[in-house]
Amino acid sequence: MNDDQAGIQARIDRTNELLQRMLAEVAKTPSTHAIFVDAGYLYAAAGRLVAGTEDRRAFDLDAEGLIEALIDRARTIFADSRLLRVYWYDGARRRIHTAEQQSIAELPDVKVRLGNLNANNQQKGVDSLIRTDLESLARHRAISDAALIGGDEDLVSAVEAAQGYGARVHLWGIEAPEGRNQAEPLLWEVDSQRTFDLDFFKPYVARRTAPVYDGTANRPTREDVRFVGAQIAAKWLSARGREALLELLPGHPYLPGSVDQDLLVEAEGLLQYSLRGQAELRRALRDGFWEHLQTQY
Repeated sequence: MNDDQAGIQARIDRTNELLQRMLAEVAKTPSTHAIFVDAGYLYAAAGRLVAGTEDRRAFDLDAEGLIEALIDRARTIFADSRLLRVYWYDGARRRIHTAEQQSIAELPDVKVRLGNLNANNQQKGVDSLIRTDLESLARHRAISDAALIGGDEDLVSAVEAAQGYGARVHLWGIEAPEGRNQAEPLLWEVDSQRTFDLDFFKPYVARRTAPVYDGTANRPTREDVRFVGAQIAAKWLSARGREALLELLPGHPYLPGSVDQDLLVEAEGLLQYSLRGQAELRRALRDGFWEHLQTQY
């Protein structure tokens, strides 16, 4: 072997050695998974299964407990993998977090991503957010497996995009009392499927009961209700901050539907009195809420 051949052989040996080292490092790198939750699907399907209704206002969902349960289940399914994070996709008026969404966003290892809500309380833009995140994470090799909780056929493109970069997508569904609550084209495209049943969700969903009182003996005054509205506004502002306040103020005297609903439910709990059908007291509640916010502007 002459000097030129020896030099070529040495370079080949060096290249093979580097490749072997790279493969060894890849083998030592743990797989990574993430959980993608379409909250609209989750609330509707879990509410129907446990509480018999898809109306979010009619039941409470322990999101923190449920997320922990999903993480534990993923830890079992992806035994040799580590969690990147949980992505929670939901809708909100003008993309302003509700109090519930804010509390979910503050949980460790959870990222809340918001689409919009239209006048009919339908989510807009959520599917595109899921696709963007799935595709980006798969393209950058940030995940090897994605657990997707959803049922909309529009998610097919998100699945295909992630798979195109080598990630495996696993569809997690919620038991349907009747028929099916996930689109067939979505079921066809994913790498695996599993369904969570009533027993899994029962600890985390409870039907909400509004307080009801006979007569007017316990009926609060307008000032009582106005004061409670101010209390809730102070709590809301503390949780959301000044930026959220600046986004809310241009809508005065109207509140986004989600904020108004949260205000009603929390006020009823504090007053121990139902404000349903009490237009005068509802106005006093909103007045107290707005008055406190405007003093902080």
